Amino acid sequence: MSSDPQRVAIACQGGGSHTAFTAGVLSRLLEDEALADDVEIVGFSGTSGGAVCALLAWYGRQHPDHEPGALLADYWADMAARGPIDRLANETVRWTGRLQRMGVPTPEVSPYQSPAALWGRREFLSLLERHVDFEGIPELLDGSEPALLISAANVLSGEFKLFREDELSAEAVLASAAIPYAFPAEEVGGEYYWDGLFSKNPPIKDFVSNRETADPDEIWVIKINPQERPRVPKSQEGIADRRNELSGNKSLNSEVSFVEQLNDWIEAGYLPEKFTHTEIERIRFRRPDLGWRTKLDRSPDFLEGLFEDGEEAAAEFLADREATANEEV
Repeated sequence: MSSDPQRVAIACQGGGSHTAFTAGVLSRLLEDEALADDVEIVGFSGTSGGAVCALLAWYGRQHPDHEPGALLADYWADMAARGPIDRLANETVRWTGRLQRMGVPTPEVSPYQSPAALWGRREFLSLLERHVDFEGIPELLDGSEPALLISAANVLSGEFKLFREDELSAEAVLASAAIPYAFPAEEVGGEYYWDGLFSKNPPIKDFVSNRETADPDEIWVIKINPQERPRVPKSQEGIADRRNELSGNKSLNSEVSFVEQLNDWIEAGYLPEKFTHTEIERIRFRRPDLGWRTKLDRSPDFLEGLFEDGEEAAAEFLADREATANEEV
């Protein structure tokens, strides 16, 4: 590694199945030997599906028997609906979405009364535990590891919660992904949590405001939801898609604005020298044509395609970064 590497934190926005793209991005970034010489990864953060990817990337780097790229690929291959029950469940979700798009009324069932929701919870936890030994994580912590920040929303207090690397459990990760209409509120430590999309999506400003995390020179945001659209949506489906995108981007934009405001104050000399400029870079999802309902699709070909898209996007990001560095020499 360089004697003066760039300190980088990677933040992963949530987005259900679309975060297979995030997994591909992380896989390509973390396997790049040239990048490893120039960059020190000082933190990962994530929400919902992004939290899963951040966890796997962090764990794959820390555990001596794992590689992050292989771990991410294995997890998403395991996530894909391949068995008969999984395929049936996935097709049920897809067909329900099609019926709703056509305006056909479909029953709404509380996740507390739905056997499918309870089955989904068990499967989610089992999948995580097949790939991450949560009980062994304390043995990986020596104070030199990158920070890991996973966000969730406390259902009762309305407060934001950040789960750190020293308090990880499969339930904490599920808390970040517990979409209210799909999962019961997840209990962790006597508190009840819903999806981190209601809080920080993903955590960003904590990298520069929290004294317990290393202050990065750059934060790379793997962004799932499009920021802009060329025209006003007028169909019910288009309106639902845009509403989902805006909801997912609201907290991200707030987090980024905080860092950008801090940068302005630093450049104006309003803050002590211990505060340093933090650049925000974005790696954007390459399939803005996909509607929000596809965030629930676990078809193997679909997930594999998104993973490959992520690898390609990361390769382009690295090439652009190298070209910019060469221009500055």
